[in-house]
Amino acid sequence: MQTLLKCIGIIALWVLPLPQAFAATEEIQVYMDEMDKPGEFGLDVHNNYVFSGNAVPSYPGAQPPYHVYRMTPELSYGLTDNLELGAYMLSSLDANRTANLDGAKLRLKFIAPKTEDQAYFWGANFEIGSLANRVSQNPTGAELKGIYGYRNGPWTFAVNPNIDWVVSGPAAMPATFELDTKVAYAIRQDYSLGFESYNGMGSVNGLVFSNQQIQELFAVVDTAVGGWDLNVGIGRGFSTFSDKWVAKAIIGVPFR
Repeated sequence: MQTLLKCIGIIALWVLPLPQAFAATEEIQVYMDEMDKPGEFGLDVHNNYVFSGNAVPSYPGAQPPYHVYRMTPELSYGLTDNLELGAYMLSSLDANRTANLDGAKLRLKFIAPKTEDQAYFWGANFEIGSLANRVSQNPTGAELKGIYGYRNGPWTFAVNPNIDWVVSGPAAMPATFELDTKVAYAIRQDYSLGFESYNGMGSVNGLVFSNQQIQELFAVVDTAVGGWDLNVGIGRGFSTFSDKWVAKAIIGVPFR
């Protein structure tokens, strides 16, 4: 319990001093059923780099994504068999090679109880956080992410329906919906190939799949090297509002 209180204290120091905003592609990931065991910590480092994207600010003070490198350490802690607490510290290196701290987020992830031989899984993830004005016009925002998946032999299928909304900020807007999916095929136990898609659908009041929403497809490899988990991919955007070429790598650091 003392370790948990220390963890929560550190997270609070990350989040509370940052009167900033929320809406950056700091985390390009389809959530599945991975969880820390109760009382154990985990650390993932999210990395992505925009090779080709929009070089014009989308609003005054915005950071255009062109040639931006983002690094986001994610510390997690297993609360119970079905609950996991997480915290993100967001940073970036812009096209002028200027380093920035872009804010922080907290999350709580739930995965429903399941048996070892159960093919399907489901759960949810709630996030709330603050980011700098360079990545969002609104100081605080939140996201509720559904987690659904199915495994059949070497195949894995997963989908995340996401709802994002503004908690506070000057740029009032309705809640938005995004649908993220993953299909992977295991070549061997610790090596799989697949595709991940990230699809903006606009306002929850009027869902639409169009060129005016983010539509990106990534070819990905999931593997493990010397105890380090890796999710590496290259992505292509297919809409006006998407980055054209993005590389990403999620590095799972051994914590023990």
